[in-house]
Amino acid sequence: MHVLITGGAGFIGSHLAALHLAQGDKVHVVDDLSTGLRANLAAFETSPNFRFDEADMLTWPLLQQAAAWADRIYHLAAVVGVYRVIAEPTRVLATNIAACERLFRTIAASGWQPQVVVASSSEVYGHRHAELLTEDMDLSVSTRAGTRWNYSVSKIADEALALSYSQKFGIPVVVARFFNTIGPRQTGRYGMVVPRFVEQAVRGEPITVYGDGEQTRSFCDARDNVRALDMLASREGDDALVANVGNDREISMNALAELIRERADSDSPISHVPYLQAYGEDFEDIQRRRPDLTRLRTLTDFQHHYTLEDTLDELIRERRIALTGTEHGHRPLVCHQS
Repeated sequence: MHVLITGGAGFIGSHLAALHLAQGDKVHVVDDLSTGLRANLAAFETSPNFRFDEADMLTWPLLQQAAAWADRIYHLAAVVGVYRVIAEPTRVLATNIAACERLFRTIAASGWQPQVVVASSSEVYGHRHAELLTEDMDLSVSTRAGTRWNYSVSKIADEALALSYSQKFGIPVVVARFFNTIGPRQTGRYGMVVPRFVEQAVRGEPITVYGDGEQTRSFCDARDNVRALDMLASREGDDALVANVGNDREISMNALAELIRERADSDSPISHVPYLQAYGEDFEDIQRRRPDLTRLRTLTDFQHHYTLEDTLDELIRERRIALTGTEHGHRPLVCHQS
């Protein structure tokens, strides 16, 4: 199979590339490296089945050729991360929506019908505080927090574009609503909580929890997430599909900080930082984010291979080696494989 991954030098995209190369597929990655890293792809560079182009999806001259070559396209290219969303609100809208629209417009004009998997986000659920978030819920965002919701708006627009092009042109589409994804190669530079907590714990610095810490999230290892994507895309039938992708184990930020401190054998104190200090004015957080995975489990035989503890142990080990050159003090990694 020929696989094109936009944004493939990023955290999730690089794991997706690894999965498909291991399956014997040919993989073409395009990334402008604005947040992705060439180092994430270093293990694949010598593979005859791998190609990388550094390019912006809005201007990439080879898009039509690559789309015609591909049997499956994963569209992950986007401006991501809370810090970037707040710092670059207009770019979030312009880039995320325009890149998705250009991709589908190019596919429709070519007459080819590769399968397209579009990365969406749990952010599209907005302020909903339901125990479980289901794919059939109405999507909405707040108008009270200025540009904080621009990422959500861009992902709602991307979903609408994907489903509209699928309906009009018959393009097979899967929209994957990612919940919080963690794992090797993730950076805390753009506001991702787990790598930030791990870094602070390993360094012995205060672990900074924003707000009161009672807000909850559900974390899934990237390697499980990309397996779920592949399974959804490989299911029988080509009807357009929207599906939650993640893990339904829920944990508060206070409990997460305590867990990371424990797994790292760290003496770091836990410090609570007001949202105003962390993000500035008009920021709104989400109190709860837990996916209903019924659709994913009904359509596939997906099962998680990594527990939260498995992933945290691996991240702590990697960060400690990077900072000190030794694994001293880390807990043994137990990695479930199939």
